[in-house]
Amino acid sequence: MKALMSEISRTKEPRTAPPEARRKQLIEATITAISKHGIAGTTLTKVTQEAGLSLGLANFHFDSKDALLTATLQHLADEHRALWIDKSRQPDLSAAAKLQAIVNAQFHPKVCNRRKLSVWFAFFGDTPHRSAYLRTSGELDRERQRVTADLCARIIGERGYTIVSPNQVSHMLEGLFDGLWLNILMYPDLFDRNTARDQVNAYLAQCLKEDFL
Repeated sequence: MKALMSEISRTKEPRTAPPEARRKQLIEATITAISKHGIAGTTLTKVTQEAGLSLGLANFHFDSKDALLTATLQHLADEHRALWIDKSRQPDLSAAAKLQAIVNAQFHPKVCNRRKLSVWFAFFGDTPHRSAYLRTSGELDRERQRVTADLCARIIGERGYTIVSPNQVSHMLEGLFDGLWLNILMYPDLFDRNTARDQVNAYLAQCLKEDFL
């Protein structure tokens, strides 16, 4: 609890903070509120209490709860993508190194923590807001899958593997990412970021032995 309060206090800005800082403050408070109360239980009042701001200021930046939820989801999606997209485009890295960067990004503590995972799964499990997830993050998920499939195809071509399908590997990775995130959220005593990453690498070692041994 002390760590959570410390994290919240760091997100608070002085009264003279610029608009973008206020928006980020409200988004961070929304993440905390959803992690505590779920989407249905999160209100603008609870968000402003978490942020230490007035309801009027929240309404100035976001005209509705749905607008704030959409901005929060977009923030999480952009934050996650930023962790791997640059490395996946670096010409000096091998295809295997780029694929490893995507795996590492999936379990980076900045995005893979129980506070933020609870928000992702709140959107996954809430029927009225699942469509918002698909609009906001669906294309980013598909982009990542396309990139991993392309990287797998390059590795397979370089190594001459004949019984491995790039699309099958990339789709399996997406399933592992989601499943291991859920395990980390639900069973923290049994699963953590490092063991989850190791399990993904163990799967890749079965498919792409020479690069993930």
